[in-house]
Amino acid sequence: MPSLFDPIDLTPALALPNRIIMAPLTRARATRDAVPTPLMAQYYAQRAAAGLIISEATGISREGLGWPFAPGLWNDAQVEGWKPITDAVHQAGGRIVAQLWHMGRLVHDNVSGMRNISASATQAPHYAHTYEGKKDYPQAYAASLDDIRRILDDYARAARNAIYAGFDGVQIHGANGYLIDQFLRDGTNLRDDDYGGSVENRLRFMSEVVGTVVGEVGRDRTGIRLSPNGDVQGCNDSDNHGLFTAAAARLQALGVPWLELREPGPQSTFRPTDEAPVSPSIRKVFSGTLVLNSDYDGPKAQAKLDEGVADAISFGRTFIANPDLVDRIRTGAPLNEWDVATFYTQGPEGYTDYPTLAEQQAA
Repeated sequence: MPSLFDPIDLTPALALPNRIIMAPLTRARATRDAVPTPLMAQYYAQRAAAGLIISEATGISREGLGWPFAPGLWNDAQVEGWKPITDAVHQAGGRIVAQLWHMGRLVHDNVSGMRNISASATQAPHYAHTYEGKKDYPQAYAASLDDIRRILDDYARAARNAIYAGFDGVQIHGANGYLIDQFLRDGTNLRDDDYGGSVENRLRFMSEVVGTVVGEVGRDRTGIRLSPNGDVQGCNDSDNHGLFTAAAARLQALGVPWLELREPGPQSTFRPTDEAPVSPSIRKVFSGTLVLNSDYDGPKAQAKLDEGVADAISFGRTFIANPDLVDRIRTGAPLNEWDVATFYTQGPEGYTDYPTLAEQQAA
């Protein structure tokens, strides 16, 4: 069985030196215009030893971005803002892909200045983070066929812009109850047209997004993230196991080379669930590179590779607090603890000031 420290070709265009991947992590250090800032270059470069960095979720349009101070990829200023970041990662010997994000009904007009849109006219539970504090989500309006075509164009533009900005590829965000997930699951997709009803129809939007992105940047530079087990932000399905096994089979047919799955357990630090993982069934129908995520440490990650279910493991919050996570796992060194209070603040505190093991030893 492979080691976490063995190289892997994620795709012919992405040769990774190890199988420890930095998961996408929303950090809210961009401007209110969703333009990346110089501080972000330092943050990502610090973590360039990861086999691959998946960027924080990045908006494909103003309509689709509802998180305060999150970055975008829909205009020239944002592309220019990303260029020093991708260059810093490459200069440090790393690889980075952009995660393309449309939040759907989880957008609040206080952030976007626009109405939120979804597969159907539904309202998300809980609350939105806005520039004026936490607010209830408004009810979304159901996307028309023209809206769907327009959103596909937004994905195409953002994918092109990612390559212009120097990213090594893209990951489509199809997880966590956002727009693609809202089309996939029958709890949020109440449509009676070609995009709703049967599993085959509910896979259509995801398939069209994948086809659109592949058409812009190539299959070798395209991956996708799904969250197949449990309710996520009020988004659920009557048969998650069957739905996401079918989704993986569709991605196999489309030739998608790598798939990341966020699969929390009952004790997860982020949105726990008692629902069993779907990855064993997905492994049977998807032959590409399978990346698993959620609450792994080094030994648990290696055990999952030993089982043959996963080819690589992505680490989230541990990468926030440990810029040298790869070396810490390699040596079995203790990990820094993360500070939840600084996850979404705008300065360097809790962002670029976590010490490396070498810095701690020197001190």
